[in-house]
Amino acid sequence: MQRSAVTAVGAAVALLVLTGCSSGGDTGAVPGRSAPTTPAAATSRDAPPSPSAAPAKGSAKVVSTAAEGLASPWGLAALPDGDLLVSSRDEGTITRVDAESGRKTVIGDVPGVSPAGEGGLLGIALSPSYASDHQVYAYFTTEGDNRVARMFYDEKKPAGQQLGAPDTVLRGIPKGSIHNGGRIAFGPDKMLYVGTGETGETGLAQDRKSLAGKILRMTPDGQPVHGNPEADSVVYSLGHRNVQGLAWDSEKRLWASEFGQNTWDELNLIEPGKNYGWPDAEGKAGEPGFVDPVAQWKTDEASPSGIAYAEGSIWMAALRGERLWRIPLAGRESAAAPQALLSGEYGRLRTVLSAGGNKVWLMTSNTDGRGTPKPGDDRILLLEVA
Repeated sequence: MQRSAVTAVGAAVALLVLTGCSSGGDTGAVPGRSAPTTPAAATSRDAPPSPSAAPAKGSAKVVSTAAEGLASPWGLAALPDGDLLVSSRDEGTITRVDAESGRKTVIGDVPGVSPAGEGGLLGIALSPSYASDHQVYAYFTTEGDNRVARMFYDEKKPAGQQLGAPDTVLRGIPKGSIHNGGRIAFGPDKMLYVGTGETGETGLAQDRKSLAGKILRMTPDGQPVHGNPEADSVVYSLGHRNVQGLAWDSEKRLWASEFGQNTWDELNLIEPGKNYGWPDAEGKAGEPGFVDPVAQWKTDEASPSGIAYAEGSIWMAALRGERLWRIPLAGRESAAAPQALLSGEYGRLRTVLSAGGNKVWLMTSNTDGRGTPKPGDDRILLLEVA
């Protein structure tokens, strides 16, 4: 099925369409496919602005640098005391960062990680009962699949030996040299959500029996959740190319960032059982049966990875775009014009994590083989956003 062309839409409150790329930042582009040159609207639905809509313009100020010298960092999680855990995609290790001093301590490696291409040790998350169970969850690539496992973090043991043996909660997620997804997060419902990629085999995104090209929802033990679209399945939504960002807003709605191909990168509002179109639709295609993105970017200014919610906006890290995108949520199912911040200042940006209130953590990704590392890379920055 041919991908629908997106035509220009003019309106008094038209959204600015900014470009974003998947081909050059963690994706495999298809040669010969070019992006349309006509701007298009960046919202998927017409909705009146919310009385509490975020202002059209905002800011992001670097307050401090929490850590430097990180190697291929990917996942980020905040411990109850404020320190941070960071996963290294290529080294397969998890490092603790003292948020005040910046001191780095490797707490252990994750057995079975097989880094190659875009695979390796990817997203991490803390159990919603971490205070009592001390479980750290990780998404990683093995020689045969992608999987999610949890490990007991014992701070009393010597550095480097503090992670227990992985207890796999979900296995069999297809792997590839590209499009492994990898973001994991616990939602407001205390269930585990997982973003996967279609591994470059586009048909898997529409295959309801495959875990590839999906957003998954499961219990902390890896079981399907009551209320999932299908009672015996962890599949929550389908038709995704490569999901790498998951976040919930103040109304507990789930948002996801997604790499497009050569045309549109996306920010989607996720609803259970809905189909987000790939590979039959990319961007705001208006195809029956598919959900359009709320915001989209043309190639080479996005390649979105992690996202976070703060101050009425979604904050989205851009890899190839080398900037932090702010997407003000303007209505129940819409967004105001995205705003680019920190453009080119810190190179490729991988992960954004809420630090509470008007602060977010931002992690760079210049040592992953696709960036140009500068002295101090990779680093974690604390931002004050508004």
